[in-house]
Amino acid sequence: MTRTMEPLARRIFKGILAAELVGVFGAYFLFKKMNSSQDFRQTMSKTFPFILEVYYKSIEQSGMYGVRERDQEKWLDSKN
Repeated sequence: MTRTMEPLARRIFKGILAAELVGVFGAYFLFKKMNSSQDFRQTMSKTFPFILEVYYKSIEQSGMYGVRERDQEKWLDSKN
């Protein structure tokens, strides 16, 4: 019985590992895009504000301050 479950367990493990890798690379590319494009951050603020908030908090924890304020200043100026 153990031998028949082994291939199934390996396939499940590989599937979980693949899903984890896709998630990690997706998060990396999303962070990279938000870090390099203020326009993309504005789009994110309209569609997924909670993700943008996580981005701001993570860069503030790393010691980069003022990004949120610059974004808000530019977005307010563009409305006027």
